[in-house]
Amino acid sequence: MDDEEMIRNISKQILVRLGYKPETAQDGAEAIALYQKATDSGEPFDVVILDLSVKRGIGAKETVKALLKINPHVKAVVSSGYSKDPEMTDFKSYGFSGVLIKPYQMKDVADMLNTVLPDKS
Repeated sequence: MDDEEMIRNISKQILVRLGYKPETAQDGAEAIALYQKATDSGEPFDVVILDLSVKRGIGAKETVKALLKINPHVKAVVSSGYSKDPEMTDFKSYGFSGVLIKPYQMKDVADMLNTVLPDKS
């Protein structure tokens, strides 16, 4: 989930190259709806990557709270270029499983996924 289309497109390409089938959302409300739909269909997402702040709509902090209500074991990763924000430095206390600092490259995403999803190969 990111409010910048270019970042959504690049992230999607990276995830496809890593063997995932990504969905994208421009804000928290859309991400929550997609997560709920995937969960209800019996094909839940392995992980969600959430932009910390979006210009319009809800950002990662509020989104992860809603996702945790849907699934208390959700693997949610917070992403931002502001690495010193409390949500980035103390991400676990906000309900996140990992952190991804922008700008990121394929190796950064792969490393994060290996940390958050250690049993996936």
